[in-house]
Amino acid sequence: MILVFILFCLLSTALTFNVVRPVYHHPKMIVPSFFFGWLVGELALHVVIVEAVIVFLFVCFGVVSGFWAGIGLMLCISSWMILIYHYYSGYKAKVLMDSIVSPHRDKDELNAWSRHSELDTTRYIKPFSSWRDEDVEVLKDIIYQEIDGFRLKLDIRRPKNKLSENASQPVLFQIHGGAWTRGYGSKNEQGVPLMTELAKRGWVCVSIDYRLCPHAKFPDHIIDCKRALVWVKEHISEYGGDPEFIVATGGSAGGHLSALLAISANKPEFQPGFEEKDTRVQGCVPFYGIYDLMDEQRLQLSLALGTLLEESIIKQSKQENPALYEVMSPINHIHKDAPPFLLVHGDKDSLTCLAEAQYFASRLDEVSEQTVEFAEVAGAQHAFDVFSSLRSDYVLMGVAERLSQWHRDFERN
Repeated sequence: MILVFILFCLLSTALTFNVVRPVYHHPKMIVPSFFFGWLVGELALHVVIVEAVIVFLFVCFGVVSGFWAGIGLMLCISSWMILIYHYYSGYKAKVLMDSIVSPHRDKDELNAWSRHSELDTTRYIKPFSSWRDEDVEVLKDIIYQEIDGFRLKLDIRRPKNKLSENASQPVLFQIHGGAWTRGYGSKNEQGVPLMTELAKRGWVCVSIDYRLCPHAKFPDHIIDCKRALVWVKEHISEYGGDPEFIVATGGSAGGHLSALLAISANKPEFQPGFEEKDTRVQGCVPFYGIYDLMDEQRLQLSLALGTLLEESIIKQSKQENPALYEVMSPINHIHKDAPPFLLVHGDKDSLTCLAEAQYFASRLDEVSEQTVEFAEVAGAQHAFDVFSSLRSDYVLMGVAERLSQWHRDFERN
């Protein structure tokens, strides 16, 4: 049993080390490193409690005795201290988001999220409780397009208290991630905490399906997103939304598609058969997106993206089809009339590149006449916002406040 205890202590230490130093380069370890870094990092308190209970049981059975057991126990305690620090470093996200929100706040505007006491601490005990709220109504699986045998659907979240017929509420347009591939993500589980929060504030939130690989190929994904946007512009008023104010968002592949959607408005190559339709949005909040598929600046740390694009998504190398890599890269569509952007990226993200996101933001800021803001979230892995944690809730509340400010400014103008 002493060997089992030592192995458990080593595993606990390895999981903690992976949170603070994720794997970027090893092809077979990138995804497992992300997965365990994500869960252990954002559920750190739960992990510490479970591991402490297991160690307590080892102690009760008399296993923890002798030199090596003592070393193992010290490793466990040290890893717990690091995890607890990592979790509570989520307070840095409060400072970060306040630096983005506060300069644009009206003097009489209540900054409801700025104090820790305003956050719902029960969500840290039940982190997935942020997916549901009794004040939010969910309308599921509304068909917006039938194409190539696929019924593409969307969900709508809005305040449960029905909006009046004359209501005209801002709209969030959510595009899910998942490597552009079937089975890795859907509209059912991504972006839900942000949509729920905004729906509680009166927004109408739409999350969409789109065709996925291997059946689809670029640029099918962005064409479907634009078709969904056209449907929203034509029908969202029936659900209480304002078609004149729509903000696009999404994470990972959804971050890529939301940025591409926002920055390539009305480009005919992405609107075959509906070139005359208006596909402009009034803002964009991409989470941990991909902005330069060619990686011309050689900023990508992860080997996974290039392999994925070449083997599964585009099925051609950059040398074989550079034009498609370039046209699908948001960085190649930057222009002065781009809508406001707020980019969110974690500094521990091992699947998409923080430096590339920063470079895209700087390039966009040089050209765009609208605001371009960047939230570099300390300690955040890829997909950190999928469920509640101290870090994700501060980011979520800050994003919600900033979007409300965008809407306020839009109405004033």
